[in-house]
Amino acid sequence: MGHREDLLEGAKRCLLEKGFVRTTARDIVKESGTNLASIGYHYGSKDALLVEAFIALVETADGFDEAPAGDSGAKGGGPRDGSLERFEQVWANILRGFPQSRSIWMLTFEVITQGERLAGVRDLLVKAQGEGRSGLAALFTGIEESVIPQDLVETEGRFYTTLLNGLMVQWLFDPESATTAEQLTEGMRRVMGRMSGA
Repeated sequence: MGHREDLLEGAKRCLLEKGFVRTTARDIVKESGTNLASIGYHYGSKDALLVEAFIALVETADGFDEAPAGDSGAKGGGPRDGSLERFEQVWANILRGFPQSRSIWMLTFEVITQGERLAGVRDLLVKAQGEGRSGLAALFTGIEESVIPQDLVETEGRFYTTLLNGLMVQWLFDPESATTAEQLTEGMRRVMGRMSGA
């Protein structure tokens, strides 16, 4: 590994141990075995490095790379793409991964609640949020992320992100009473039925 990769791995460990606000450039250097100048050279700033490390952690959170049962690939086949069955299976996979990824979700809420103190990195985080919407939309619809229409990302992707954030809050507060994939799907079924007059 080169300095760039060492810094990223060191920053990830620091984020999980100390959080976003309390991690210093010196912490990252100590953890990565590099030097202060490397941060500026490879990432521009400590905050930019931490954002990249944060995004990398979220991308590796358990449950988001697991295809619904019966899928032939990571994002297609199996239950009909966009179906309620797929909706339930994807949420079940995500929720199953929450215990292993708890520290990442706690970090997410630190970033959200400390937004004013992290104003310098807001643009980077907003961009990452857009990429997250795209990934979620692809996961639920079965459409490859590289070809997913932008209007779908801006509608369904936002919808799934909103549900994810709500589930995260519930799960972090009390996993025992948090909404299950089955409950979420039944709620969706009933709302759809009411709206269609069924």
